[in-house]
Amino acid sequence: MTQADAREQQDTAPPPPPPAEIRYSGQYSVNPLAEVSFGRMCAQIPAVLARIARLSWRTDRRAVQLLAGCQVVTGLSAAVQLAATARAMGSVLGAGTVGQRLGAAWPALLVLAVAAALGRGATAVSAYADRRITPRLTTETDSALVEAVCRVEAAAYAVDGFTDRQEAAEMGVMRTLVMVADAQRFLSALIRMVTAGGVLSVLNLVMLPLLLLAVLPAGIGAVLTARVDYEIHYANVADRNVRGMMRWWATTSKYGDEVRANSMTDYLVFWYRSLSDRCDRRTLAAAPRMLRIALLTSLAGGVFLVAAWGALAWLAVTGRIALAIAATAVVAVQTTLAALSQVVVNGAAVFHTSLYLGDMQAFLDDAAARAPRRGQRDIGGPVEEIRLEEVVYRYPGKDRPAVDGVSLTLRKGTILAIVGVNGSGKSTLTRLLTGIYLPDKGRVSWDGTDLADADPATVWARTGLVPQIFAQWPLRVRENVTLGQPRTGDDGPVWEAVDAVGMREAVEALPAGLDTLLARDIFGGAELSGGQWQRLACSRALYRRPELLILDEPTSQMDPRGEHGVFERVKAVAADRITVVVTHRLENTRIADHIVVLEDGRITEQGSYDDLVHAGGTFAELLELSHDR
Repeated sequence: MTQADAREQQDTAPPPPPPAEIRYSGQYSVNPLAEVSFGRMCAQIPAVLARIARLSWRTDRRAVQLLAGCQVVTGLSAAVQLAATARAMGSVLGAGTVGQRLGAAWPALLVLAVAAALGRGATAVSAYADRRITPRLTTETDSALVEAVCRVEAAAYAVDGFTDRQEAAEMGVMRTLVMVADAQRFLSALIRMVTAGGVLSVLNLVMLPLLLLAVLPAGIGAVLTARVDYEIHYANVADRNVRGMMRWWATTSKYGDEVRANSMTDYLVFWYRSLSDRCDRRTLAAAPRMLRIALLTSLAGGVFLVAAWGALAWLAVTGRIALAIAATAVVAVQTTLAALSQVVVNGAAVFHTSLYLGDMQAFLDDAAARAPRRGQRDIGGPVEEIRLEEVVYRYPGKDRPAVDGVSLTLRKGTILAIVGVNGSGKSTLTRLLTGIYLPDKGRVSWDGTDLADADPATVWARTGLVPQIFAQWPLRVRENVTLGQPRTGDDGPVWEAVDAVGMREAVEALPAGLDTLLARDIFGGAELSGGQWQRLACSRALYRRPELLILDEPTSQMDPRGEHGVFERVKAVAADRITVVVTHRLENTRIADHIVVLEDGRITEQGSYDDLVHAGGTFAELLELSHDR
């Protein structure tokens, strides 16, 4: 094809498809603020402050005590400054010479300076306490989120909206970076407002309600703006989640060759920008609403503020308050107004934080509810028999079961091979054997103990699984084999597992042997080929010396020599455990003592290799097709 032909083909090709619209239904598709009143939103602030206090107290009690003490000092400082200002103004504006008046005012001015210094010192100490709490608090909430996701029942991943609610919870973790500072500033401003308002009320009771009215519209506007901002965030959750995943897939070196060789760069950039534009459109569509809120609340606040200053001027001009008190009132008004503004701004920030913390807590509660709730019976060893009795399992939201009425008995020392076309339920069946999934109907038992009644940790401690899609952990070779669970303090068992899959030569060729970091994108890291990674995944399972060993397409990326070596090793260790092999390479099932054929989640054939070859069924058909390739 010439360059001109290529251009002509490109010109006549249809435009690239835009990203799919993701629309959910059900309880998690509804914005939790949609039906919440303004009063209820404001009422959330004390509860949020209490939650922040509890989280902070668990993180660093001494820092919380420092914060609380600083707020008390801040309030006392504000009160003392205003009282000292009133005394100093009375002296400065009183009778006598300038020297006499300054001399009379000097003690009050000294008190004013000391109180101001204490207030600034309290602010500095508050910042120090915040820096002690926030990093650890963020780490704690982030770790709690990761742990919650890792501990849920595996079936939770198939629930619609689970990942999107996790994305919303991630925003809650991000808000922990500022929530302590926001809460501290809110409380500090609230205390200053109360003390300044108290002084102002003593000077003249009329001023306080006028000032409250002056800042109330700003408070309403800030809360309404936060609500609009959250609505945008909630509408963009799904798109942000997909965009984040696609960003990783598009930019990681792992898929770089495929992106380039298949000319995907232009479409991926188009796709990413389209999704970003969709999020931006929602944000821009809300801008006029935010502008209207800001203009209306600013206008109302300005009217009441003019009224407040007008009232103060009227009181001074008509002689209803003395000149010294009027001067003090000016300072008190400015202090109260500044404190009120900070209360409004930081109160809105706390409210804003409450929305995201609510998402995070709701997700953590849901994840906790989805954590395994099973019995406490221990599965002891050695495991002699695993039995499935009329087992049925359906994935959430699916109409048809993935496994439907399967009964099997597996005994120690035997190898079971599971075969079938894609989507026949092979991998799902292995997850039922290990207790990763619990059946909707029927029973899976190990030595007579139903897995629904067993402590899952004791089940999985005796399981070794090599899944079709296995993790290529950015860890050293050693930890990629031991998975962070070394059996001994030396590397002997590690090398034994590496030798079992024929990887010694490849590992010794790495820059640091077992200490080599398997992450090409990280400085000093190295990378393995697909087949080498698959061998390493097999070594993990063998290293565990499990009583149930499951190999799900364990050699699909290996060369014939590597594949032969792995299956020879599987045969050699089979006598000490129950072994299950899932494979599309039917010749490999020769090592099995028993073979089952799955179709649409049901067992349609079973027997030995020789029996099935001559039975004329699905197994024989698939074997013949594999020979014709």
